Amino acid sequence: MKVLVDADIVAFKAAAAVERPIDWGDGLWSLHAYEHEGRDAVTAYLKGVEAKLGECEFHLFLTSSTNWRKDVLPTYKENRANTRRPLLLGSLRNWMLNELGALMVDHLEGDDLLGIQATDDPENSIIVSEDKDLSTIPALVFNPAKDDAPRLISEFEANKYHMLQTLTGDKTDNYDGCPSIGPVTAAKILDGLTSTVDMWEAVVAAYAKKKLSEEVALTQARVARILRTTDYNKETGEVILWTPPTS
Repeated sequence: MKVLVDADIVAFKAAAAVERPIDWGDGLWSLHAYEHEGRDAVTAYLKGVEAKLGECEFHLFLTSSTNWRKDVLPTYKENRANTRRPLLLGSLRNWMLNELGALMVDHLEGDDLLGIQATDDPENSIIVSEDKDLSTIPALVFNPAKDDAPRLISEFEANKYHMLQTLTGDKTDNYDGCPSIGPVTAAKILDGLTSTVDMWEAVVAAYAKKKLSEEVALTQARVARILRTTDYNKETGEVILWTPPTS
């Protein structure tokens, strides 16, 4: 079984965990981190996963510096531009790439790579991530911070969560969804619907009530979509933008 790891989260958590502030007196503070401690924190995280899942064949995935979603919505993740990153984040990412065999592909997020790989070989893959967005992938998903065992997300459940995300948006990633619609309202809008066609019609109707077009809803749905193997042409590197189903 291949264990597909959201290495973005692992690198960030490890880098943040080992930072140490020093008070030099007279109001002077500095922040430092030891690289070997950051690497040890990554290794400990992976060992913790292995302790829960058994022996693992780890495959690590990282986000590229370029992102196809910015072509769909230029403001995507623009809110993170001035956010301070942990000191060791870049170093740990490079170490993962050069020493741990992590994969990074131009224009794709680590989440996309997880989704593509997991849906390409669903019977032999487990996604390991603490990111709720991975609930949009029909696959075995394991959150080591919450789960005791991997949970299987069906295609219908994944599609429904994608529609929920389209309604609620994601402030962290800087896409708004439908104005004034939170998780509770979004769940009510989709409650009882049994097909993606019906769910999409309900999403479009919710946007229309806010005097927003289907095109606006489609933009939100496309950036909310974590890529699956059917959404990506491996030969050309082309992202196949999500299109609403008609049947």
